[in-house]
Amino acid sequence: MSRVLIVGAGLTGSLCACLLRRELPKKVNIVVWDKSRGAGGRMSTSRSPNDPSCTVDLGAQYISATPYYARIHSSFYEELLAQDILKHFVAPVEGMMSKEEGIVNYVTPNGVSSIVKHYLKESAGAEVLYDRHVTHIHRKDAGWEVCRKGGAPERFDIVVLTMPVPQILQLQGDVGSLMGENQRRMLEAVSYSSRYALGLFYKADTRIDVPWAAKYVSNNPCIRFIAIDDKKRNLASRNCGPSVVVHTSVPFGIQHLEEEKDAVQPIIVEELEKVFPELPQPDSIKCQKWRYSQVTRSVADCPGQMTLHSQPLLVCGGDGFTHSNFDGCIESALKVFEVLKSSL
Repeated sequence: MSRVLIVGAGLTGSLCACLLRRELPKKVNIVVWDKSRGAGGRMSTSRSPNDPSCTVDLGAQYISATPYYARIHSSFYEELLAQDILKHFVAPVEGMMSKEEGIVNYVTPNGVSSIVKHYLKESAGAEVLYDRHVTHIHRKDAGWEVCRKGGAPERFDIVVLTMPVPQILQLQGDVGSLMGENQRRMLEAVSYSSRYALGLFYKADTRIDVPWAAKYVSNNPCIRFIAIDDKKRNLASRNCGPSVVVHTSVPFGIQHLEEEKDAVQPIIVEELEKVFPELPQPDSIKCQKWRYSQVTRSVADCPGQMTLHSQPLLVCGGDGFTHSNFDGCIESALKVFEVLKSSL
């Protein structure tokens, strides 16, 4: 049995683990490491520190399926809809621009991280471990020795890297020397937008009376998007307070990227009061910095994956190799899986 390490418990990594388990159950021992404390990556759902039933999506907000991807990825959409992980997004949104005719939008009643958790659950038997920050990868005999912060190195037969491309380039050990010059140039050309997100949590008796569930803001240098998150997900409950998510503009995110979150949070709150003065005072606030928010320039020609070494296999995937949305991550996971299948 080959021991396969998937680095990153976001959408691409979790779906790779699921595909391996479903398609090659007797050939692989699957291990998933993520440097965070939980699954999701940028499909992140956060809980109120005072009420775990009050949640907010801090990363991806909803899923938009174009007619093309709705067709070629129909099995993925049908599975998630059948299990009530996805629902049609019917709540009112102010200022949403539709880029293409026939787009269908979906929300996740249990938070956007529920998609990732579903795929991890479907990879039953996979060893999923958090607080595992990979620092070095060394070629050892017929496999790889992977080092992490604060832990002993471990050996794997195959390694799959699904973290943002700049984090792949930061890895120490043999990764740099295994890359061809052309591969390095292609990876270095990948770029991401940056932004901050605030999650605002409220007590159970709080009312936020606005006619919309989400709103795009165009006339503020800081605030770009606001959603009454429970209303967006059609979750309103008397027993649980509402939650609000706020995304900043990309220029604001870039301007304040190297500052501490504690210093940036009051600036965002002050700007939020200008665009949403009727918003009540929250019970608690969580601030999230997305250094790698969305891919603005992916690897040329969007190949879905890049194989850095074939024997033993070291392969990269993620939205940096396609495009930053649900379907881009599915496409990458499928391409990575093709490489894995041919190697096993």
